[in-house]
Amino acid sequence: MKIAVFGLGFVGLTTAVGFANKGIKVSGYEVNKEKVEMLKIGKIPFFEKDLDEALNTAIKTNLIITSNINEALDSADVIFYCIGTPMGEDGSADLSFILKALEDTAKNIKICKQKPILIIKSTIPPGSLKDIFLPFLKKLELVENKDFILANNPEFLREGYAYDDFMNPDRIVIGSDFKIEKIVEIYSKFDAKVIFVSPNTAEFIKYLSNTMLSMMISYANDMSIIAKYIGDVNTKKAFEILHMDKRFYGNPANITSYIYPGMGFGGYCLPKDTLALYKQAKNKGYESILIKEILNINNKIIDFHIENINEDKNANIGILGLSFKPNSDDVRDTKSLLLIQKLINKGYKNIYAFDPISNDIFKNTYNVDVKYINNIDEIINICNTLIIATAWKDFENLEIKNKKIYNLRYI
Repeated sequence: MKIAVFGLGFVGLTTAVGFANKGIKVSGYEVNKEKVEMLKIGKIPFFEKDLDEALNTAIKTNLIITSNINEALDSADVIFYCIGTPMGEDGSADLSFILKALEDTAKNIKICKQKPILIIKSTIPPGSLKDIFLPFLKKLELVENKDFILANNPEFLREGYAYDDFMNPDRIVIGSDFKIEKIVEIYSKFDAKVIFVSPNTAEFIKYLSNTMLSMMISYANDMSIIAKYIGDVNTKKAFEILHMDKRFYGNPANITSYIYPGMGFGGYCLPKDTLALYKQAKNKGYESILIKEILNINNKIIDFHIENINEDKNANIGILGLSFKPNSDDVRDTKSLLLIQKLINKGYKNIYAFDPISNDIFKNTYNVDVKYINNIDEIINICNTLIIATAWKDFENLEIKNKKIYNLRYI
């Protein structure tokens, strides 16, 4: 098998060197001839831990570096595009360099192996593969699944640790509507699960990862500003102690249970404490737009779900879960209450509810028109539609047939 890698920057060079040192024949293609000559003698134009040594090993064995596109594409089975997508004037990603590389490939596709696999490894906005790249290749008179296969493979490399991240990935994501055996074969040399998802999902995952990091950094900065306005807060010490929380630090950490979509946060602590800090900071002279939006999103998410629930108003609707979180009977500020109230306001007349331990507490706390069921099999039998409102383990592996299910906790 032979791999061609287009673009030998931070991602491309790491990719080319990594595959070569896994025993695969690789041709690295770079248009910058000065960079090519530098790389050929084992010199890297940027710092990346361990990559210089790995490059020198690779060019002695399986890696060819070239500025000749014919040499790069000759007999290539798989082509990885690791090309920059700089920000355009309007803030959107500039995909023109990838389009140029695809056009160059199309012109020379006959020297590749039959039906080569073209893999976009660059960071591209969700929808790019299907809405931009496939139509572009079609205009070049190439037929999908006849002349080529197109997929994407987002990278999750940390600058400074890129080579180690590439050689020891925690997940490998392939965006394709079907399983591509050659990709499975390539990545079988790595100790990580290869996960096939739709192209849009793969593209989204990359942005999901990066924007999550952006949010955490901005959140930490926003909190440091609030600390300054409140006064007499040792910000550095506060964050050091935060990091001692076993949910955030160590192995296994459990922060993933918070970084997951659902119906928003409820319970006694998070809603009141988040609002209280927002008000305290505002009283001190600083309005945290970030915390304000956290609260706004938490309030709007139920409306988003309600808009997507479209059933007969006389249908039997079953609510699975009444506590604000699993493994608790706490129903204070539970999102299940808001869900039920909004369903009633929308005109649903027959609402049933079941929670493994919170039925009676919910019933005694809130006055809502709900019929309480004490058996999971019974509510499944009674209701045409089921809405999972709390992520109890009891609801994960239910055998339910011929029922509409709204999985609002994504379990």
